[in-house]
Amino acid sequence: MPQPALLAHDLVRDLGGRRVLDGISLTASPGHRIGLIGENGVGKSTLLRVLAGVDEPDAGSVTRPGDLGFLHQEMPYDADSTIAVVLDEALREAREDLAELDRLGEELARVPDGAPRHQELLDAYGRRLEQAQDRESWDADRRAALVLDGLGLGSFGHHRTLGSLSGGQRGRLALAALLARRPSALLLDEPTNHLDDGAAGFLEEQVRGLPGTVVIASHDRAFLDAVCTDLIDLDPAVDGPVRYGGNYSAYLGEKRAERERWERRYAEEQQELEELRTSAGVTAHRVAPDRGRTDNEKMGYGHRAGRVQNQISRRVRNATRRLEELERTRVAEPTRPLRFAAGELAARAEDEEGQPLVSLRDVRVPGRLALDALEVEATERLLVTGGNGAGKSTLLAVLAGRLTAEGEVRRRRRLTVGLLTQDTVFDRPDRTVRDTYELSLGAERAERVPLRSLGLLGEADLEKPVGRLSVGQRRRLALALLVAHPPQLLLLDEPTNHLSPALCDELETALGTGPGAIVLASHDRWLRRRWQGREIRLEAGGGQWEDAVAARTRPGSHLAGSCLECW
Repeated sequence: MPQPALLAHDLVRDLGGRRVLDGISLTASPGHRIGLIGENGVGKSTLLRVLAGVDEPDAGSVTRPGDLGFLHQEMPYDADSTIAVVLDEALREAREDLAELDRLGEELARVPDGAPRHQELLDAYGRRLEQAQDRESWDADRRAALVLDGLGLGSFGHHRTLGSLSGGQRGRLALAALLARRPSALLLDEPTNHLDDGAAGFLEEQVRGLPGTVVIASHDRAFLDAVCTDLIDLDPAVDGPVRYGGNYSAYLGEKRAERERWERRYAEEQQELEELRTSAGVTAHRVAPDRGRTDNEKMGYGHRAGRVQNQISRRVRNATRRLEELERTRVAEPTRPLRFAAGELAARAEDEEGQPLVSLRDVRVPGRLALDALEVEATERLLVTGGNGAGKSTLLAVLAGRLTAEGEVRRRRRLTVGLLTQDTVFDRPDRTVRDTYELSLGAERAERVPLRSLGLLGEADLEKPVGRLSVGQRRRLALALLVAHPPQLLLLDEPTNHLSPALCDELETALGTGPGAIVLASHDRWLRRRWQGREIRLEAGGGQWEDAVAARTRPGSHLAGSCLECW
């Protein structure tokens, strides 16, 4: 049975008085896996919600397959629901297929070949059989078990409630339910958040194997590189959103070339506009050269003068027409993209004869972390890796002093520590971005380091209530609060979650240099491949190994809720 396409035409969506989607059109054919990328707040999640039918557009239309699955950033089930309930709903359609095939088969066995209803039943059986084959309904239960295991949930009892699961586990369960269901069109919003290497690799295989349409909003550069056949960049461009063929690596080169073409075209048009305005304005007031007439010229002067004026008038008319046309069709001025412009991310600590900032010995947090030894030096660049449940977040919390652990934990006196956790929560979501920044830092510090100077949020976002920011924008604000007053030890938990790929690239560069110490925990495969500093890997159950210098390139970053503490 042919898989249906997902079609959107001239979508417009206004939120909070701001136009988020402005005339977006999209054709997503079966077999295409389309990645949505762009700056935080540009409308990726909004577009997915409109495509899914969760939100209605203010204008435009969407034609979607009836069998469509949508992965929200938030879990769409009640806390009292069990894993079994979620799986039963995911497999409901497949089980209905099999039950209906059994029913139709029994009826066909009772109705003779020549009877009036026989052909009708045969046609119905054929349609349902095709549908069951497309869904692989006979394999649904085995597929569900395989997906749960691949996403790290295989050992969980199906009686467990969603309220007993962590946020990351609930997200993986929602993803597992969609993959087990196997819809003909799949919309995924940040699907790799909370996935370790094994789960991310498993998801890549599953997505590449889907025969239908897939549309993905993701910050994960490695995932986009591995699965996408097309990318749509929602950032401002000369002719609106641009669709690029190929994966993320191919997009990077084409994006730079597209930006250069836009800037060159704008500069050329501005030069032509200036010349046309001069030609249409100044030339219109010019007259024939003012010189005396000879006796031989007097008889024909009027004729020649008229010819000159006609030529001047024609040039003026041509210039005016071209000027009017160019002013109607000229390209917009290239928007200035946000560029991360923070200075030092961590502050220099006073020299104390080579003493580490933090020293851990035989540290234990029962059921969460077992670490024999770790020292964080004054200019450390340390990457902490490991699977889900290995204790990465727990280690950062111990280093920050937010979690008490058994064993020996020593910190320098008056050490300042900043921590970005995975979840970004602000106490006053009704307070504007500007006020939140100024009240958190204090007026003097906020004036010394203006928020707009950091290149993390645009001017238009500063007067928005924090609660109206996208997840990625809230993380940008949390990061801004830390780097505006750098701590001596900066701790980042899954720093690239929810940030735009462009900002992740820029943060990787910033994290690799400067004074102070930076420790980050990350699943981000793109970041880890390029990391140049020291690396330790935690193993579930307490094991660890250390790579003295990871021979890769450099870090990247993202944020979460922030705190600043001193000892």
